[in-house]
Amino acid sequence: MRVALSFPTAVFSFLLIVVVGYWIVVITGISDLEGDAPWLGFGGVPAGITISLLVALAWLLTLIGSQFAAGPLLWAVPVLALGGAWLATRVLIAPLRKLVPDGPQPSRGDFVGRRCVIRTGRATPDFGQAEVTAADGSSAVVQVRTTGQDRLTRGQTALIFEYDADGEFFWVMPYESEQ
Repeated sequence: MRVALSFPTAVFSFLLIVVVGYWIVVITGISDLEGDAPWLGFGGVPAGITISLLVALAWLLTLIGSQFAAGPLLWAVPVLALGGAWLATRVLIAPLRKLVPDGPQPSRGDFVGRRCVIRTGRATPDFGQAEVTAADGSSAVVQVRTTGQDRLTRGQTALIFEYDADGEFFWVMPYESEQ
């Protein structure tokens, strides 16, 4: 405990307490992980993860370095530890970049304006399912409803024109392609 609260480790001990507090806030759901830290060379991974890793590694390296350095060299330990932590963090987050998707996440609203094919025996104002193909080529079976007197049968093509978030279904209408 004495080493963690003495110079030079104390420099990063306070920051480590802040990081622990941040993760408590994230775990409780008060905040979430968003944004990255490209200004540190850590783009592509949420800033909360990279900065937490950077602080934890800097604290650990400072703790280790303070055991080997003495006198005037003790002042160099935090700087060297921060540099070493920065390099180690860059190496450790490289594989994480592949796990974090680039660009906007797909949503159900992306299906609006797309054609679908009715897959149930019928689609009415109360019931129906259809298969829709996304822009990336993947397909999904979604709940659909028709308006008014429209009745669609299995195999018919329909146009999705709106998403009802409350009912979690898509509004469709008959679609006849011009050939």
